[in-house]
Amino acid sequence: MSGRRRAALLVVGCLILGFGVALLLVADLGSDGFSTLVNGLAIATGLPFFVANTIVSGGFLVLAALRRVLPGIGTLVQIVLVGATVSVIFEYMGTPSSLAARVGLVLVAMPVLAVGIAMYLGANLGAGPIEAAALAWDPPVPFKWSYSAVQLLGAAVGWLLGGTIGLTTVVVIASLGPLVDLTSRLLRLDVHQGPAHHEPVPER
Repeated sequence: MSGRRRAALLVVGCLILGFGVALLLVADLGSDGFSTLVNGLAIATGLPFFVANTIVSGGFLVLAALRRVLPGIGTLVQIVLVGATVSVIFEYMGTPSSLAARVGLVLVAMPVLAVGIAMYLGANLGAGPIEAAALAWDPPVPFKWSYSAVQLLGAAVGWLLGGTIGLTTVVVIASLGPLVDLTSRLLRLDVHQGPAHHEPVPER
């Protein structure tokens, strides 16, 4: 894969991912496991959100590095570009008053998130904190299940620390990992990181 294509996959994937995250925030029906953990840590310790986010992100990246999934330029781009995209979109979108509309936003967000994650990981330039932690256990656990497990662990610990969970939390845990796996196969991208994973994912 050429350098230009990889860069395009990274940037476009992060923009799409940011849009999907913004949809979840606008729906206001809970958050993913990672955000629940960050919120819980902030509540339990009194730390500012960005400090708690830095601690949790760093912890996930260190755990991934111990399993030889190392950060790259894509790690930094994911954190910065997704955050910036969410901030911009969040200014122009308000939470709908209808519960049905809010549930609809969550359901729409899932495939959007799956496309964004598959594309930016498919660039093979480094994974964000929670994706890196999930990839660190593949093998032996396939990413679609290790991602769900990491999200579940984050949600559980975050809830114990005082964070809140909701419909979004459950939907992300149950569906996002398999959706990313399916999307990566449809786009013929390999979400794994490292020099051995430059070629399109084969059919299995």
